[in-house]
Amino acid sequence: MKRLKWTLALVASLVSGAASAEISENVVRVGVLNDISGIFQDTNGMGSVEAARMAAEDFNGGGKGIKVEIVYADHQNKADVGNAIARKWLDVEGVDAIVDVPNSAVGLSINTLLRDSRMTFLASSTASSDLTGKACSPNTIQWVNDAWATGNTTAAAMMSRGGKDWYFLTVDYALGKGIEAEAQKYIEGHGGKVLGSSKHPLGTSDFASFLLQAQSSKAQVIGLANAGGDTINAVKQAAEFAIQQSGQKLVAFLLFINDVHGMGIKVAQGLQLMEAFYWDMNDDTRAFAKRFAARPGMNGKMPSGNQAGVYASTLAYLNAVAATGSDSAKDVVPEMKKFRGKDKLFGDTTIRQDGRVVHPMYLFEVKKPEESKYPYDYYKLVSTIAADQAFRPLAEGGCELAR
Repeated sequence: MKRLKWTLALVASLVSGAASAEISENVVRVGVLNDISGIFQDTNGMGSVEAARMAAEDFNGGGKGIKVEIVYADHQNKADVGNAIARKWLDVEGVDAIVDVPNSAVGLSINTLLRDSRMTFLASSTASSDLTGKACSPNTIQWVNDAWATGNTTAAAMMSRGGKDWYFLTVDYALGKGIEAEAQKYIEGHGGKVLGSSKHPLGTSDFASFLLQAQSSKAQVIGLANAGGDTINAVKQAAEFAIQQSGQKLVAFLLFINDVHGMGIKVAQGLQLMEAFYWDMNDDTRAFAKRFAARPGMNGKMPSGNQAGVYASTLAYLNAVAATGSDSAKDVVPEMKKFRGKDKLFGDTTIRQDGRVVHPMYLFEVKKPEESKYPYDYYKLVSTIAADQAFRPLAEGGCELAR
């Protein structure tokens, strides 16, 4: 009897079709892991969950009836919490890919955990460039920004406009230190100077002493090497000190449209920032943004670059699952790395052997209130950095996958 049941089960599995033969439990599960309650809740949070759901809906089974489930959890910006969730997803709950993961410490921890496992890590919001450098993994694809791109391209764009002398306000963990180090290397390598730096804890509310030091340095550019609520607080307080009105330029290395909306265009006007995505760039980005804004709980909010990255990376992953008939990283990631073409949200796109997704980057300036014509009309384009110049050259990252 047992043998008969086993034989019937085998026959059932064979007739279910090749497309699902290597898909675990006949369902692809994508886990959105991010900060739902802290400083990244607006740029990521439940908006990232909706973006992943949109990707699953647009995938629509990939023409092969593949079922997709989106699950999510809050890592609370703690590496141990994020690691525990990822381990449970891997060992118990049958999750096949993890996407999003703002906070470099959490992302690097998960990158280590998932190496050589069956799970794919779509690090669409993890900014550490180590993910495609010394810590590169055959399981990891990194979308949107990273510390090298953010530091180098922002510094290059500002220096080309006369910003030679810098002072940094830097969040005291992997993200901020990485951005500052990359920017400083570029600045000093191209005839500029770093006059000083102030480190602050994650979640700082009072930037007064740091801003006074930056102001007294007389630096032409004050670089905010932080993100989320920290950047918002720093920009708001810089406006109170009239820093930009006195001639110093304020540049945010990692700022999103949600942050500008939160602080208000009057406060943010004149701020320089580097982005990989802006909702109002073209017809494709506008169409996506309007759909996103109409999703449950979004209440008309436009998507951040990180949320766009969740959509793009999840859809690319699912398309690779359909192409290979497998949800195992050993099959899916090499398939993803074959992509060369135009992504609707990020433009001309290539996925390299080190896992870095290469696309253009853009330097924007926040408009003056009178220049903004409709909700979320906040940016004017200053310059475009081509995809082949926006990210660290493959040979310089030290990734063993690129050899």
